[in-house]
Amino acid sequence: MKSPGKAIIISELHDYVMITLAMFSYCIGWTIFLLPNNISTGGVAGISSIIYWGTNIPAQLSYFFINAVLLIIALRVLGWRFCVKTVYAVIALTLSSTVTTQLYHEHWLSDQPFMAAIIGAVFCGCGVGLVLSNNGSTGGTDIIAAIVNKYRDISLGRVILICDVFIISSSYLVLRDFERVLYGYVVLYVTAFCIDQVVNSRRSSVQFFIISDKYMEIGQRINREPHRGCTIINAQGFYSGKEVKMLFVLANRRQSNMIFRLINDVDPGAFVSQSAVIGVYGEGFDRFKIRRKSERIS
Repeated sequence: MKSPGKAIIISELHDYVMITLAMFSYCIGWTIFLLPNNISTGGVAGISSIIYWGTNIPAQLSYFFINAVLLIIALRVLGWRFCVKTVYAVIALTLSSTVTTQLYHEHWLSDQPFMAAIIGAVFCGCGVGLVLSNNGSTGGTDIIAAIVNKYRDISLGRVILICDVFIISSSYLVLRDFERVLYGYVVLYVTAFCIDQVVNSRRSSVQFFIISDKYMEIGQRINREPHRGCTIINAQGFYSGKEVKMLFVLANRRQSNMIFRLINDVDPGAFVSQSAVIGVYGEGFDRFKIRRKSERIS
């Protein structure tokens, strides 16, 4: 059994590894598919792209300095742990984009801007989703979305979409090409969709109803291995009239296979019902995000 300190270290290392991979994914989408094709994206990356097209200042430099200001603001609201990982993500993206722009000079999909927009948006959206799922942020409007999501049960992708539409629209002032602005809107939609898919896949939960004569052993295994609680419900078969015990279990989707395996080990003849749930709130899952009466009045 891992000690608490060792488990925390492993969890933190996992976060940083995933953030590194996420920033590499975002870097590919931004610097290889979007920036060379004059297709804007949202957030600070979009602002940096506009600055680059208008003044030829390297996009990674303006991205870094704008985020530095935003991170100072976020430090009080989101805490130092979030900001440390966000700083790491910003630095990782700045360095990776610098290397990418130096090494790759090919103009990919220059004759197919729509495909460039789609592919770039998928890479960017998956990158942002992975970062947010691992307690970090790429900065910019992601910081705003994380602040809103901390207090309100609002889709991260939707918040980013609303904030970034203004940045996309302003790219017309530099590009003077409304078609490229439309491609930017496509990037926004696809990015927001990918963010929600990645984040929700990490948070999605399932519920089990398990009927078995060996319910005690199954419940103990579920408590011990996936570390999930069980609730025993007294039930009665309608046709047989037999009194039975039914286990009610809530778990993360990724734990489903483990639960099915242990049920099969204990009682292959158990009756099991699994279904997806929209949201689970409480210890071990998400927290409630509702407004207090005092906040509504003010």
